Amino acid sequence: MPSRISATVDDQSPVTVVRLCGDLDMVTMWSVHAVLQRCVAAQPDALVVDLAETRVTDRSALSVFTAICRQAADWPVVPTVLCSPPPSTADWLAASTACQVVPVRPDGAEVARIADTTAVPRLRVRLEPVTSACRRARELVSDACARWNLPESAGPASLVLSELVGNVVRHAGTPMQVTLTLRRPYLHVAVADGSRRTARPGGLDLRAEGGRGLLLVRELTQRWGSAPARDGKVVWAILPAT
Repeated sequence: MPSRISATVDDQSPVTVVRLCGDLDMVTMWSVHAVLQRCVAAQPDALVVDLAETRVTDRSALSVFTAICRQAADWPVVPTVLCSPPPSTADWLAASTACQVVPVRPDGAEVARIADTTAVPRLRVRLEPVTSACRRARELVSDACARWNLPESAGPASLVLSELVGNVVRHAGTPMQVTLTLRRPYLHVAVADGSRRTARPGGLDLRAEGGRGLLLVRELTQRWGSAPARDGKVVWAILPAT
């Protein structure tokens, strides 16, 4: 990040805390956005942004928090809170649209409360980029759907996760982290890998031997997408939890 602002990320608990230090303006807001976007992609139970050491020099830059909160609300439904703003920043937040979208709290005590109230059922597993990873992914879905009583979600979710894992095996070739999260009324499926190449559906050439996996994902899910992660990207999909 530019020297005028820095971000310290504490992600050792279900709640990720980002402490910003320095000047937030229309230039530095982009590096802040990149940090927060990667934190959201890691799918914590909640994201807390500590502004105690942040000096806002352009109130328009507060829109970065609105953008991140709206993104997190779409996927992966991560509650976001701003805490400990200096008095001048608190005044600007109160008068801005950001405060209508992102909760603002006077101190970090909100972190503990969030950790207790936002926990959701989640399963994670690390997989190597080998052929058997697809089978292991299907087993994970079967276990999760049995544990969470989602009998009708098991089939579609198995197909979707198998395609996402297979895509990593075929194209990224890196170790991956698979995450299943139940945030009713949806089951969230995500695969993070070490490649920064954005996942895109292939063409519609019916003579091709492959390349249609993401088209299948699109047809079987409510929504899907690809987002930058800390060391690569995460490809996610949302299915009805039934």
